Amino acid sequence: MNEQEFQAKLGDLIDQISTLPAEQRDRLSKLAEETQDRHSKMKKTVADLQESLDYLRLSIKYILFDLEATRRENAYLRKLLEKQAQGGDAGESPDAPESRE
Repeated sequence: MNEQEFQAKLGDLIDQISTLPAEQRDRLSKLAEETQDRHSKMKKTVADLQESLDYLRLSIKYILFDLEATRRENAYLRKLLEKQAQGGDAGESPDAPESRE
């Protein structure tokens, strides 16, 4: 049942309740109002949950992007370290200033 059907049926119910005797009408109209309030609260809760899920999806995308960037940087730095180790002493960096004795 979609929102329009629910509202139409609830409206029909409220119309039918208004034709009942006063003692039954008060009790049932109160129940119908409570039902409408609960439905509104449930709709708001579902909308809030949907918004939270959307935010979570976006956050996950950012985290995955950051993870991939970190992996690329890690691979690049490993290659630099390997080149340094092959090109000279492992303890000296080609860009490091020479020590003065």
